[in-house]
Amino acid sequence: MTPSNKMTDLNGTRFASLNNSRNGEVGSETFFKYHEDGKVVWATYSGGTILRGNMIGIRTAPEELELRYQHVNEDGRIKTGVCNTTIQLAEDGRLLLREKWRWTRDDCSEGESTLIEMPD
Repeated sequence: MTPSNKMTDLNGTRFASLNNSRNGEVGSETFFKYHEDGKVVWATYSGGTILRGNMIGIRTAPEELELRYQHVNEDGRIKTGVCNTTIQLAEDGRLLLREKWRWTRDDCSEGESTLIEMPD
């Protein structure tokens, strides 16, 4: 479901992982905090196997983001990638971020994940 009359400003929103491809590193213990200023969007994330990560990108359309991400995992390895995100609404009215991503380091495999907005 696409957001119709709901504000999709991501500034200050928090997200948790709902699902991820097997080749991904984000899991149920990984949490994200998003910020937005104009077309620029960025986030920090950590938890689970992710010690610390960040994302930066732009809003390419009202419900679409193009992001670059990087993090350090619990093995001390740096992982990097690109992500295209579509903002949707869950049935309960919370925002969903549907992500199609690709590692830009190591095996360069692709995957998909979904994040859901966490209440304040």
